[in-house]
Amino acid sequence: MTTKTGAAEAAELRTSHGDHGSDEERFERGDGTLQHFTIHHDGVTIPVSRGGRGRPLVLCPGLNSTQADLHDLAELLRRDHDVVTFDLRGHGLASAAGDYSFEAFLSDLTAVMTNPADPGSADAPVLVGYSLGADLAVHYASEHPGAVAGLVVIDGANPVPEPFITEAVLPEFRAMWEELATQQAARRDTARQVSLTAQEILELNVEIDVVRSTILDRYRRIDRPISLIMSTSMAGDSDEGHAARFNQIWRAGVERLVREQPHIATSWIDADHGLVFTHAAEIAQRIRSAGGSAGRATS
Repeated sequence: MTTKTGAAEAAELRTSHGDHGSDEERFERGDGTLQHFTIHHDGVTIPVSRGGRGRPLVLCPGLNSTQADLHDLAELLRRDHDVVTFDLRGHGLASAAGDYSFEAFLSDLTAVMTNPADPGSADAPVLVGYSLGADLAVHYASEHPGAVAGLVVIDGANPVPEPFITEAVLPEFRAMWEELATQQAARRDTARQVSLTAQEILELNVEIDVVRSTILDRYRRIDRPISLIMSTSMAGDSDEGHAARFNQIWRAGVERLVREQPHIATSWIDADHGLVFTHAAEIAQRIRSAGGSAGRATS
């Protein structure tokens, strides 16, 4: 039976009903049926939404972003894709967790990729990841040959030549994330909340620097089409502070990747790291173009 589901009912999907399972609820949309269901694994509950028409696509959010934040992009993609969105642990309507390591977040993506509510099409999905989600997508694809039709990497998974977080900038980053954690208090118990503390965000970012130092090897293992959509000024366009250095490192990492993997299609958007929120229509169009290449991938 199909029923309409509002925000309160969607929030109820957070209730745990066991491990490695899924609970499903549907509501009617004007353009089809959107499914809401939950996946239980590793002691956490992951809320998932699926809907649209056409080629399967999984959209993986990044650190400090939720599927609610990616709503505009997801809705645009649903016009010609069967889109799956979800919240990572400690984000949005997902439950909090005791482990916020890179591997723990990767396990969330793996659980979503292997537990669809309705298998539907037998086609492998295009996997799209933003920021941390891009790194998770690259790692997942490298570990599961043939599981995806193609990858779209949005402002992440960058083999930067040097780490972002050094002793010199550590106090500034810590203060920034402490302020962010304070701001997040206003979003508590909403679809846009983030439960991680400033220290947990800091530790994860330090780990991401390490992950990206070896991510070139991950790219080498992937035989699917890959497209990059990168921001020209990921740290902003200010001439003050560390923005100029970070932007230079970011571009150098992309250039390094493309030199080694010239088959990777790369495009730039004149924006900062929030490009998925400010340039959703442009990104959706580029993902559609990348989807054509993914459709030609061989098994």
